[in-house]
Amino acid sequence: MIKLATMSSVCPDWTLDEVIVGMKRHGYQGFEPRVEWGHASGIEAGLSADERKEVRAKMEGEGVAICCIASGARMATPDLEERAGHVEDLRKYIDLAADLGCDMVRVFGGARDRGEEFIATVEYVADGFAQVLDHAADRDVLLLLETHDDWCASAPVRAVVEQAGHPNLKVLWDFMHSQRMLEKPEESFQILGEYTHHTHAHDGQIIDGKLQVSGTLGSGLFDHESPLRLLSEAGYSGYFSVEVIHKPGSEHNADAVLAQYAEQFQTIMAGL
Repeated sequence: MIKLATMSSVCPDWTLDEVIVGMKRHGYQGFEPRVEWGHASGIEAGLSADERKEVRAKMEGEGVAICCIASGARMATPDLEERAGHVEDLRKYIDLAADLGCDMVRVFGGARDRGEEFIATVEYVADGFAQVLDHAADRDVLLLLETHDDWCASAPVRAVVEQAGHPNLKVLWDFMHSQRMLEKPEESFQILGEYTHHTHAHDGQIIDGKLQVSGTLGSGLFDHESPLRLLSEAGYSGYFSVEVIHKPGSEHNADAVLAQYAEQFQTIMAGL
């Protein structure tokens, strides 16, 4: 059974206690902290050992999970010194995830060197992952390369995973971004399905030639029903994680977003 999760970007001003209340009110089972953005839930690499134990115990006691740590690490960053910093950050997020009882960390490809052939970039990104994948395995954590930014298309993402050839590197399939590349869900699933261990959900419209993400699921251009059906039929039992981004302190209604996405998710799942 596919489970429902929310990222902290939906509710950046909520404390962890408020997040838990909101999750339970609308049937969410997983929480995905977006680290580095100063969200009020407070889950960051700087947590002390005691604070990590406290967070883990609180989540487990409430019957909800931290399902993925959404890092901003970018493995395609062309500058080697900058990439080394991302690798070191990733080590910290792997440790944070493991300490919190979480077994996944999201990683971006990020902006690539457009002067290089994609096949060379795939090798470069796989090399970046190679520097940290054994540490991930030691902590029983999966690293997930997301279909995002310069890596929205499915084929290069799969190519990195296969080039790395490590059981602890998998895929986070963001349904919207692969469809922005004009991939049909069936095409993306054929390429990514066996490697998909987490998903992101958000809808949107193209306005004046640019993508505008919507706060409601089902009101935009992007098909979420087909990917969910394909994954469900394949036995996927991971999370459908809501990624609507609100800036801290901005005018927004986090509870309404959580309620609408939960209702639409349940409607989709009931019809599969």
